[in-house]
Amino acid sequence: MQEFIDVLRHQARHFAQELSQLAYKRGLAVTQQDGTTRPIPITATPVILDAAEIRRRAELSARLSSATVKMARAILGGPDAEQLLGALSPLERALAERTWKQSQRLATTRVDYFVSGGKPYALEVNATIPAMQGYSDIAARTFIEVVARHLRYPEKALPSLLALNGSNALALYRALLDGYAAERPGKMPDTVALLCRRNDAQISELRWLCERFRELGADADIVHPDEVSGDDAFEVRGKKYDLVYRHLFVRRLEQSPSPWVEDFLATVPGRKAVFLNPPASQVEVKSTFARLSQALAEPHLADAAGLTPEELEAIGASVPWTRVFRPGPTTGPDGERVDDLVALVAATPARFVLKRAWDYGGKAVFLGRSQGTVPYDERVKAAYGEQLGWPELCARAATDATGGGFVVQQIVDSPPEEHLLCEQTGSVVPTSFFVDYSAYASVGLAKQPTWGGVCRGSVAEIVNIVGGGGVLPLITTEVASKLLLAWKAI
Repeated sequence: MQEFIDVLRHQARHFAQELSQLAYKRGLAVTQQDGTTRPIPITATPVILDAAEIRRRAELSARLSSATVKMARAILGGPDAEQLLGALSPLERALAERTWKQSQRLATTRVDYFVSGGKPYALEVNATIPAMQGYSDIAARTFIEVVARHLRYPEKALPSLLALNGSNALALYRALLDGYAAERPGKMPDTVALLCRRNDAQISELRWLCERFRELGADADIVHPDEVSGDDAFEVRGKKYDLVYRHLFVRRLEQSPSPWVEDFLATVPGRKAVFLNPPASQVEVKSTFARLSQALAEPHLADAAGLTPEELEAIGASVPWTRVFRPGPTTGPDGERVDDLVALVAATPARFVLKRAWDYGGKAVFLGRSQGTVPYDERVKAAYGEQLGWPELCARAATDATGGGFVVQQIVDSPPEEHLLCEQTGSVVPTSFFVDYSAYASVGLAKQPTWGGVCRGSVAEIVNIVGGGGVLPLITTEVASKLLLAWKAI
């Protein structure tokens, strides 16, 4: 689809302002604690993939997510439970201990990938708040509408073009309904609550999701922890809700305690209402993900978790070599015996990245090959209060138990891509972006919804939306081909 990209590069200055401003108006924004917002940049150059490849990545994510849930359960049910529980905050731990045996379903997960040589490599599994379903839909829908009108695509055909591209909001809604039906056979939820904190950083995305749920027939509302009460129901201002979608980090409840909500989250799949994305910190902790990689070399781990051949195949095909970072022997990236893991990583920085096992936003992620750069120095100083070279950082990380310590992962080379960033002023800025690909999935449903993905871009190798970066519209090859035909017909 290089021809279509070339057209966009030539025409972007004509639609950049409308694309940027409309995406922001619809909710492609980060909300600050004081309630003000800042736009999340959007590119005029999309990521274009065959629909079959998008489905394949979603299927891959479903297998990886299922395997990670199984591995977390195996760890918590075995002798190493404390290594995982010790990574969690007090409330996260309490909820994990009370719910892990009953947590059979996760309505939505997200697996983040870097793509190298056309092949996706899974970096981690998100299970606490695997967000961006709304952001991804806003970016794709706005791009298709704005570009289609600029290219004089028939207005009456736009709805079918949008439907052809798919919707993560619709997939999320279907996952919630299917999960509810599994818990309440023969019933459908009359009311849906989207639970989040006030001025959540992603509140504009939640408003978008709430509007889509209403369009799909749900009586949906955004609610906050301080509003919820009820002796036998999940109730807000006298209204009872059948189904709750949680967009709330457990650690936020520790900052602003809500005993009612804490008690509600401790019962899975819900006593006062059904909720299908329970706190799952134990699934997202990176040491759980590291065990998936280790299970390929140590079959007893796979057996203990009950991993299927299909799940093991998915791990082998997509998970880079990853290990819990601690001194001692292990199996290396090439299957070789390693006498001491810390010594290997310290001696070969270009091959590895260190990640704190339990942390948000990529704050404690260190790329060995970036030592000596400003971003590396800033991250190390923020974490440890002083500058450390790579060998010194490895030594410190190997004994740092905060957040469950660190994992080490073999680096995935994903070279930057050239994109056109649209600004609110209408300027088009050529930008070299590191681009990741995230694919959604569900765990424990009889059938996977038609999940898609989302693409983020950043000038830094560590990609994070809230910390900076932008969203790249993800569109299918078929949609791109139709838009290109419209241009040729002008």
